[in-house]
Amino acid sequence: MALIDISPPIDASIRVWPGDTPFEHNVSDIRTTVHVGAHADAPLHVVPKGSDIASRRLDYYVGRCVVIHVPVNRGTRIVPEHLEGRVLSAPRVLLHTGTFPDPRKWNNDFACLSSALVEYFYQHGVMLVGIDTPSVDPFGSKALEAHQAFARNDMAMLEGLVLDHVAEGEYELIAPPLRFVGTDASPVRALLRTLD
Repeated sequence: MALIDISPPIDASIRVWPGDTPFEHNVSDIRTTVHVGAHADAPLHVVPKGSDIASRRLDYYVGRCVVIHVPVNRGTRIVPEHLEGRVLSAPRVLLHTGTFPDPRKWNNDFACLSSALVEYFYQHGVMLVGIDTPSVDPFGSKALEAHQAFARNDMAMLEGLVLDHVAEGEYELIAPPLRFVGTDASPVRALLRTLD
């Protein structure tokens, strides 16, 4: 079995959501947004009085997953039809879109999820969805429909993953968030472990 790191390196060159706190450090002092790099959002991100990241069950973030390559154009909202013929063989799904290729160079036109796709995943027993973009919603979205669908169905998400070097197939995901009490997200060190 081998471990595959699917987290971007975090240093001063990593881009964060425009307007968020960029990464800075001074030996043992760090200042940055909790949405930096590969990270997990909690329901509190979109639901007032929703659960914080420290309250999320760890089993969302550890266990069998399937990596699926979705060849879509930038700016696309991924819908269930994009996954036609694909087998959701695990309760955690990681989507490689290739539409946010460099975490050190921001682009607004990354692909994202439709709320219909989140509902589709929920109906097929998926508990976590990860994506290789900064958000499951479009850059300019105010309604955050996909985030709302995750919260409504009590599903977990991972954003900002790096999946360019990962083949399609099943793995074990290991990506627990830090136990930050009262925050709406946490960075993760996301790993895949091969099953052979």
